Amino acid sequence: MKNQKEILALFEEWNNALLSGDASKVEMLYAENAILLPTVSNKVRHNHGEIRDYFEHFMQKNPCGNIIEHNIRVFDNMAINSGVYHFSLDTKDNERSIVKARYTFVYKKFDDKWLIIEHHSSAFPES
Repeated sequence: MKNQKEILALFEEWNNALLSGDASKVEMLYAENAILLPTVSNKVRHNHGEIRDYFEHFMQKNPCGNIIEHNIRVFDNMAINSGVYHFSLDTKDNERSIVKARYTFVYKKFDDKWLIIEHHSSAFPES
């Protein structure tokens, strides 16, 4: 269970980086060759520059994430956290909207640091 708490805490670190408004803080949580399949973009991101670019635009909506359901599995130096989360986001009308999405974070431990190597997030197709 200790490993599961450690992996769940990685989401909080990631969400806090989002809340900082600094895309480079989010970018540094991803491995150099990480893949991001983002929620609000059709473009797959393959490296730090592309990942930072996505978050620079996404952060303009002042996102705040919250996990609704998590499923964590840990395998030695790899871990997977998948489930459902939602984001509150600013809209064009200066209001807040909620986007509910499915997610998968795949982490690999490099020395003593867990980094995201794969992140998939997709909005629910049914309203």
